Amino acid sequence: MQKKVKSIKTRKSVAKRFKITASGKIIRNRPGKRHLLASKNAKRRRKLGTPALVDKTDYARVMENMPFSR
Repeated sequence: MQKKVKSIKTRKSVAKRFKITASGKIIRNRPGKRHLLASKNAKRRRKLGTPALVDKTDYARVMENMPFSR
């Protein structure tokens, strides 16, 4: 009896949340811009709209869920 080789799959929820730049950095969206925006000032709302880099400690966790993005 042959063993089945487990296929490598991209976790789609992770692929939708993160983008990988040409230099290999991982970009994420900032949380907190979905609701209750009236209580946040304009500067804060502007800053929430800009993407942020994923911390180095989380790189491996994100990349193992996106095997084909290297």
